[in-house]
Amino acid sequence: MKQGARYILVFILVLPFIFSGCSREKPVEKYYRFGNTSWSRFNILRFEFPIEQKNSSYDVFFDLHVTKIFSHDELPLNMVLNTPSGEERIKEYQVKVQNKDGSFPGECSGDSCCVKAALKRGLFIPKTGLLRIEIENLTPRLETEGVLSAGIILVKH
Repeated sequence: MKQGARYILVFILVLPFIFSGCSREKPVEKYYRFGNTSWSRFNILRFEFPIEQKNSSYDVFFDLHVTKIFSHDELPLNMVLNTPSGEERIKEYQVKVQNKDGSFPGECSGDSCCVKAALKRGLFIPKTGLLRIEIENLTPRLETEGVLSAGIILVKH
């Protein structure tokens, strides 16, 4: 086989992988911002994501931005997830925010840090419609100080 034909063959074989990488959809992110850097215990965060394709699979992440005055090692949460087909899933989480030595495991920039936690991986959604997610802060105090924002990141497979 000639040299030019080999390059063409390799290009033809690699081309589908190049286009499959480009076709991946960007994650959808929605946030609540807390202007006073405090998340009230009874402020339940509600998120809605339109699902436009049947039989799709998603990963759901919780994204928390805190200042270094955040004083808890973990943030207890309750998630209620309602799929377009009417299925409801409820689960409690302990999101690790600080290590035992007081450092933050997430990415830090200046006086703030970002911590991500997987809430659900491989969530299969068979119907189109609205995916609804509620996040409740279960910290026993009325105010959780040091919270800049909290959000949900939805990643489609």
